[in-house]
Amino acid sequence: MKLMLSSLLAGSLILSSVAAGFAQQTPTAAPASPAAAPAAAAGATGKASGLSDEAKKAKAKECSTQADAKGLHGKERKAFRQKCKQS
Repeated sequence: MKLMLSSLLAGSLILSSVAAGFAQQTPTAAPASPAAAPAAAAGATGKASGLSDEAKKAKAKECSTQADAKGLHGKERKAFRQKCKQS
């Protein structure tokens, strides 16, 4: 009976340590969804693609501020920001 209890306890400790190891792994990059591919292609050909990272961030912030001022939410906000960043 002691051997069975010890084996059960050891097995549960091993399983819990394995689960903790999986929880600490960094996720791998997920493949881009088909919906994201056209948006990425449009961003690569847009006018904002030649800007530096700081300039892109500033433009994105400006577009977000404009969307806030217009009270846009959801899909309308996303579409507005995308067009704004390309101009």
